[in-house]
Amino acid sequence: MKAFVLIKHGSAEKAFELQEREIPKPSATELLIEVEAFGLNFADVMARQGLYEDAPPIPAILGYEVVGRVKEAGAEVKHLKVGQRVTALTRFGGYAEYALTDGRAAVAIPEDMDVGVAAAIATQYCTAYYSAYEMAPLFEGDHVLIQAAAGGVGTALVQMAKNKGCVVYGTAGSESKLEYLRNMGVDFPINYRTDDFFKLIQQKRGKEGLDVVFDSIGGKSVKKGIKLLGSGGRIVCYGAAVRSGKAKFNDIFMALGFGFYSPISFLMKSQGLIGVNMLRLADNRPDTLQRCMQNVSKMIVDGELAPVVGGKFSHKEMAKAHAFLGGRQSMGKVVVYWDK
Repeated sequence: MKAFVLIKHGSAEKAFELQEREIPKPSATELLIEVEAFGLNFADVMARQGLYEDAPPIPAILGYEVVGRVKEAGAEVKHLKVGQRVTALTRFGGYAEYALTDGRAAVAIPEDMDVGVAAAIATQYCTAYYSAYEMAPLFEGDHVLIQAAAGGVGTALVQMAKNKGCVVYGTAGSESKLEYLRNMGVDFPINYRTDDFFKLIQQKRGKEGLDVVFDSIGGKSVKKGIKLLGSGGRIVCYGAAVRSGKAKFNDIFMALGFGFYSPISFLMKSQGLIGVNMLRLADNRPDTLQRCMQNVSKMIVDGELAPVVGGKFSHKEMAKAHAFLGGRQSMGKVVVYWDK
C-alpha cells in the first residue's frame, strides 16, 4: 500500500515521503479500512513541526481519521461488516491506503455522505460534542466564547451552541473568516489580530462574565478566558495552537502564559477548568468515544449539524494541503482523498 511517511520535521514540502508499506493485519478487536480519504488536523501540523508529544517517533505515518470501507473485521467486532462504508478515528496511521482502528472507534455512514463531512465526525465534531454536551453542557441563554471559531472544531462548537440557543462570541483572524462566522450566526465576531477579545467581552458583560469558554489556543488566551468567567463558568481547553511554528524552548513561556491556579479560586467562584484530549479518551474510554461518534453521526444525518468542508485535496497535493491548514487559511474541515 501507499502511505505518506513523516521522515523529518519541517516544511510541508520536505517533511513527507510517499512510500510503499505492507498492509497491516487487524487484531480480534480491530478493523482494517480501505481508505477513501483522510482528514488533516492542526495536531498533524504540530507533529510535522516536532511540537506534538503524542506523535510517534519518525519515521511515522500520521493521521487521526479516515473515511473508507471495512476490508477486514476482527472476530470480536460485531457492529460493522466487511464492505460497509465507515468513518473512524485511527490513532495515527491514517495517511495511508489502508488503516487500522479499534472497532469501537468506527461508525457506519451513508453511502452518499461527502468525504469531508464524514472525516469531520471522528475528531472535530466528536471533540466539540464531548466538550459541549458532556464536559461543559450548554444551556439556552448561555454566553459562550469560542476561540478559533472558523476552524474545524470551532465550526462544530458554533453550530452546537447556536442549536442550544446560546449567545456566541467567536474569534478569527481575517475579514473573510469573520464573515463566515456571521453567516453561521455568531453574535459577536471578533478579529483577534486587530481587537483584544478580553477587553471587548469585559466591556460587554461586566461582572456577569461568560458561562463557557472553549479554548484551542493556549497560553495567555486561557488566562484571559478564565478572567472572563462569571460565577458557575467553565473553560474547556482542547489545544495549544500558540505553540505552532515556535521552537520547543518557548514552551516555558507558553506555560507561564497559561498561568497557575489553586483549586480554591475555582471553588470560591464555582468555576471549572476542564481539559479535553480525544486521544486519551480513545485509549482509555473507547466506549465513550463510540457514543460520541454515534450521536454526532446521527445529528448530521438528521440535519442538526452540518460540517463545513474547507478544502479537498488530491493525495498528489499533500504538501499543499498541509501548508494550507498550517497557514491558518482554512475554514472548516480539510480532507485529502486518494486520487486513483
